[in-house]
Amino acid sequence: MNTDSENMTFKEMLKVSFKSDDTEEWLDVHFTRPIGLMFALFWMKFDVHPNVVTILSIFLGVAAGVMFGFPDLLHNILGVILLMLANFGDSTDGQMARLTGKKTLVGRVLDGFSGDVNFAVIYTALSIRLTNVPMPGTDINWGIAIWILCFAAGVLGHIPEASLSDYYRQIHLWFLKGKDGSELDNYAQQRQIYETLPKEGPLVSRLFYKAFYFNYANYCKGQEERTPHFQKLYAELLRRYGSPESLPDDLKNEFLEGSRPLMKYTNLLTFNSRAICLYVACLLNEPWLYPLVEVIIHTGMYVHMHRSHEFLCKRIYTKYFSQENEEMVVDNSTSETSLVNS
Repeated sequence: MNTDSENMTFKEMLKVSFKSDDTEEWLDVHFTRPIGLMFALFWMKFDVHPNVVTILSIFLGVAAGVMFGFPDLLHNILGVILLMLANFGDSTDGQMARLTGKKTLVGRVLDGFSGDVNFAVIYTALSIRLTNVPMPGTDINWGIAIWILCFAAGVLGHIPEASLSDYYRQIHLWFLKGKDGSELDNYAQQRQIYETLPKEGPLVSRLFYKAFYFNYANYCKGQEERTPHFQKLYAELLRRYGSPESLPDDLKNEFLEGSRPLMKYTNLLTFNSRAICLYVACLLNEPWLYPLVEVIIHTGMYVHMHRSHEFLCKRIYTKYFSQENEEMVVDNSTSETSLVNS
């Protein structure tokens, strides 16, 4: 624990361990984060690295997923407990990283990867559990249909939704707390790192970092391809001002005012609402409800969040830059015409 943390009260450390008030969900603030901080303080006494806690949370999440594959109540209660512990671990590693300054890109990506692994096991376990079970109100087994439903919920829904939710949180933090308070990365930067990695050194290390930066660069590319209006606004802001710290207050505040209501969707589309739906569905022994909620309700939230954020970026770009850019084009055209005539 660093010196500053040692002199803080629990409440002060809890506040410091938040990303920001805007991006924290009520359930996390009042339940997950305080418990996560208690675990963080425990692990910090033994100088455990946050990445170790992340790996531990992966094992807990995988074990939880296996438990949800069984139809009896006891296994499902164990699944709930294990997944809650995995979530506490997911909170703990981030809080440790912020309190100790041991924040790394590998750790952040590993943190996101852990959630994908945990839920991949959960979707697979639910599919196996329901394959030979009749659909509600019929004598027809789910069969391949449950695999298609879980695939749609997980691969087509959960993964891109969580990815864009994290991106929007980092964008919000970029405007709110500046470059140092955000982890907003881009494809070009990560691709350049990938291409300039050393070609000598231990083979395992080189292969790991090659695979890591290749996949992370493409992860960033996927986020950028889905946000064309933000990319246009972002490029213009960097061109004019260079950094978020130099942005005009009125522009910054207008963006934050429009982005703040969307932060609840970024939280709902990551863990808490998904976990609660999963717990209820499995404890009622109606696990098919979970992927169905994913496909219908979470997809609706995702579409609304995505469209609203893009509209916000387009509106701000139009308000602050479109007229100026049009005037520049007119001025340039007039200058070129004058040169030709002369």
